Amino acid sequence: MGDKMKLFHREHKIENHEEKEMFFSFCVEQIYPHKQGELFVLGTVDGKIQEQESMYLIGPYGFEERIEVNQWIEVDPQNNFYALLVDQKLSGIIDEGYIFTNKNNKKQEEKAMKTFRKDFLWGGATAANQFEGAWDVDGKGASVSDMCTNGSHTEPKKVTRTIHPEYLYPSHEAIDFYHHYKEDIALFAEMGFKVFRLSIAWTRIFPTGMENEPNEAGLAFYDKVFDECLKYGIEPLVTISHYEMPYALIEKYNGWEARECIDYFLNYCKAIFERYQGKVKYWLTFNEINGGTTPLGNLLSLGTVKGYEGKITEIPDDPKVRFQALHHQFVASAKAVKLAHEKYPEYLIGDMNVFMTKYPFTCNPEDVLATQKEMRIMNWFCSDVQVRGEYPAYMERYFEENNIHVKMEPGDEEILREGCVDFYTLSYYMSSCVSKDPNGEQTDGNLIAGLKNPYLKASDWGWQIDPQGLHYSLNEIYDRYQIPVMVVENGLGAYDKLEEDGSIQDDYRIDYLRDHIKEMKEAVKDGVDLMGYTPWGCIDLVSASTGEMAKRYGFIYVEKYDDGTGTLARRKKKSFDWYKEVIASNGENL
Repeated sequence: MGDKMKLFHREHKIENHEEKEMFFSFCVEQIYPHKQGELFVLGTVDGKIQEQESMYLIGPYGFEERIEVNQWIEVDPQNNFYALLVDQKLSGIIDEGYIFTNKNNKKQEEKAMKTFRKDFLWGGATAANQFEGAWDVDGKGASVSDMCTNGSHTEPKKVTRTIHPEYLYPSHEAIDFYHHYKEDIALFAEMGFKVFRLSIAWTRIFPTGMENEPNEAGLAFYDKVFDECLKYGIEPLVTISHYEMPYALIEKYNGWEARECIDYFLNYCKAIFERYQGKVKYWLTFNEINGGTTPLGNLLSLGTVKGYEGKITEIPDDPKVRFQALHHQFVASAKAVKLAHEKYPEYLIGDMNVFMTKYPFTCNPEDVLATQKEMRIMNWFCSDVQVRGEYPAYMERYFEENNIHVKMEPGDEEILREGCVDFYTLSYYMSSCVSKDPNGEQTDGNLIAGLKNPYLKASDWGWQIDPQGLHYSLNEIYDRYQIPVMVVENGLGAYDKLEEDGSIQDDYRIDYLRDHIKEMKEAVKDGVDLMGYTPWGCIDLVSASTGEMAKRYGFIYVEKYDDGTGTLARRKKKSFDWYKEVIASNGENL
């Protein structure tokens, strides 16, 4: 039984003598298939045994389900060992470390779920390629992000095959977290962070992605970062691959189009899983994996840009290649999850999707069906595979109509089934509308645009601000998957003004985040099992979509500018103290 389950068991252990006479718990130790469609569930009993025909199954994160018991079997009563026979259809529900009890905690759970739970993970989110800098220091190799120039809202950034001295490559220095990590983590701790989402730069561990042995200097750097986090009681939440595929893999294989990348990724996972035992327990496999369903995913997610040099908006796109590359990422993710579950049971592995909420522009059934189709492809396809462990049926028609043939190797389907994630995470920034009318006004967006919603305001970058859309989306996600959910990106990119007194009065950011947190609360009241919140760019960093610094998200201002100048000094914005109070009050003081 993993440590998380041991802890869970301890939390549900009956200590009160009177309660032991009334209630008991049965902790699941092992599960076996049994004859005639039953499961043999072996476990230990705490309290006075009562062989009841139905019991409550309690799992982590508030999960509770009433279960019918077919038969009780005495295995070793003297040592409190018993077995239950239950219906085999429960094999996907019961897990080792779960608790059967005759005590209904539902009312208590429902009361607790009216607000954020006590262990809610408040924090912030970043990505290595957007804030670490030190792009060629201590043996690090070039990632695809390192080959991208700066850009702006109006001028797309470029990807180059070599480093051109006349261009500015913002990831090369970014905000230099590599040399400022102690200062920055201390500021996160001052805000009260419970969790810090960051990514490991693949090329800091394997410079080309193809080495047999990891780069010790890269491993040692993250040891120091994680140790610094843990010193303050901050849990690292690590994204394994966040828009920074080794450029050498792109040049040799066209990125994830090649199946060889699966093994290279697994080699990387093995190295970091083993190295960071006891330091990291929350992992995400691929950042915004569903970005691969869109043309921009060629660059950011899939690395299918071999030989290309030019504007990122003009990258040649072949959906056949994209969806083949996505399949290889699915297999790689599932193998990583399976590896973690088998060797490191204390690890919790999540997926990560950019959730692009879409509404029908009108009540015309054509708009409604068009919206459903876009939601399926953009928002549900990848998570259906990663959470449910299989390709959804609706993709068959999509592949057929678009002449897409995904090549699967024997055993791939089994791998997907065996590598389902433990929790679901999302980035949420905006919503848009869908219509069959080709004349609607378009809005800007991250990865994909849509029609403007006349009821919503927009950011300086044209992203429509829709807090209620987050409430709606969380409900839809949890209704679909029934696993814990975490919002791991959400924020407002805005122009911040440095006042004469050195302050940054970012009330607009406070308003944005306050409204979204309020809607998260509403989702929790609706029953969503929400485990945490990490606003994007908790410290200013380089924009992934435009490559600029002017589009700032952070609670901490960094003096770094789009021309590459700046002292890198850190300054607290007004939102810093506001978010500190939000965390201290567990979301009550907004």
